[in-house]
Amino acid sequence: MMPIAVRIFHFLAMLGTLALPGAALAAQPTPWQTGFQDAATPLMEQITDFHFLLVVIITLITLFVLALLIWVAIRYNEKSNPNPSRTTHNANVEVLWTVIPVLILVVIAVPSFKLLYYSDVIPEADMTIKATGHQWYWNYEYSDHGKFTFDANMVSTEDLKPGQPRLLETDNHIVVPIDAVVRVQVTAGDVLHSWSMPAFGVKVDAVPGRLNETWFGPVKQEGIYYGQCSELCGSRHGFMPIAIEVVSREKFDAWVEMAKKEFAANDANDDVPATRMFAQNKTK
Repeated sequence: MMPIAVRIFHFLAMLGTLALPGAALAAQPTPWQTGFQDAATPLMEQITDFHFLLVVIITLITLFVLALLIWVAIRYNEKSNPNPSRTTHNANVEVLWTVIPVLILVVIAVPSFKLLYYSDVIPEADMTIKATGHQWYWNYEYSDHGKFTFDANMVSTEDLKPGQPRLLETDNHIVVPIDAVVRVQVTAGDVLHSWSMPAFGVKVDAVPGRLNETWFGPVKQEGIYYGQCSELCGSRHGFMPIAIEVVSREKFDAWVEMAKKEFAANDANDDVPATRMFAQNKTK
């Protein structure tokens, strides 16, 4: 059962989202947002619940310490207590201030370890996508669907269409079906990058010469979800957005067939590096 305090936080977060006109559910940051994006996967739901649990514990500790400070200031100031006690220690108090923090840490550790295990162990995946970070774009490979690849560059401000978010939109989207568990293999071709999708609860470093893995899904609803490179990979690291489009299985199958034809020449095209450089310069 979800704690009452967590339910209250969820309700307040939902009200905050609804209060913002035009805000896309679990898709992108919203103005004046102070909390997480709405969870779009079971993993992110668990991360959000754990976060709210920590907020409740920290709030209770802070209020308790504040109450102690106020009580000590009132009860033991020089005017109220002109003859202070000469007590140097108290066994009961020392036991309490040791045992209580240990119990609090145990309460935090149990769900923390469960969450770490759940996020780290990749379940049986329906499909695999390989993401390679480059300065300043991402390259994606669909190894389970014909092994086609494509680049995803940020769309410049002057080329944005109505409804597309600035600095987050890409010319090509990652497309996945709504009911799929997706394994993501992440690496880099030059420097350190970080593949991050907040609504999915996913963030993994892209390291040159090393293949890291993560996963997400199944996503709860169709839509476009945005993330960014979260590593200080250079002066334009903030211009490496990630856009994932979640569609029905039928639309995904149709997109795969289209993508096989559209991106078929990418691997054999010797002019691809020049094309990428042109796309990067265009976004400056």
